[in-house]
Amino acid sequence: IPAGPARRESVLTPPRRGPPAGWERYVLEQPPMSENSPDLEDDTGTYESGLPGFLGTIDEVIAKTEAVMLAVGVILMAVNTCINVIARFVFGEGLFFSGEINRILIILITFAGIGYAARHGRHIRMSAVYDAIPPKGRKVLMIFIALFTSVVMFFLCYYSYGYVETLHSRGRILPALGFEIWWIYIWAPVGFAITGIQYFLTAIKNFTSKDVYLSTGVIDGYSDSESEV
Repeated sequence: IPAGPARRESVLTPPRRGPPAGWERYVLEQPPMSENSPDLEDDTGTYESGLPGFLGTIDEVIAKTEAVMLAVGVILMAVNTCINVIARFVFGEGLFFSGEINRILIILITFAGIGYAARHGRHIRMSAVYDAIPPKGRKVLMIFIALFTSVVMFFLCYYSYGYVETLHSRGRILPALGFEIWWIYIWAPVGFAITGIQYFLTAIKNFTSKDVYLSTGVIDGYSDSESEV
């Protein structure tokens, strides 16, 4: 019986290659991932204002107020939701007031959160033109942005206060909890006022320092560490 044709490797199939030499030593030499590697700055800890004197005191009081409002709101909403789910599956009926409590807490977290985001420089920015400007031009533009945003926030604060007054005059109440509905919207003017104050303080910070600040404690840049532009 004649032998068949010799087996040929396809030219389209690349030859099989193992891992490069020395890969075991490379893997073993890599430092283990830990909470200290890499070092990342956490801007959610204790806040220290960069403003001098009485302005710094106001800034820190506002910061603590925002932190307490957000922490309490998130914790209460999580606890309320968990209790409602457990009651629904165990007893066959949820808490009749759970939805209204979450509605109140969502409004609280939303309008307390806008001030917190402004304080830590976390609001979305369109910075294509801004990044192309020299540092001195950035400072002028940042002062204008902060002052303009502050005016807008106080404008919204004024109209949201008018909305709360309208609700108060109508006397509407929450069906489950039984108190007047205007109470839950009082956080809207408070949140806008806190954010307006924060942007105003940011403008003052840029007036009184040589660096460009996104907020009273955050220097402009793409990292969280305080480094000059």
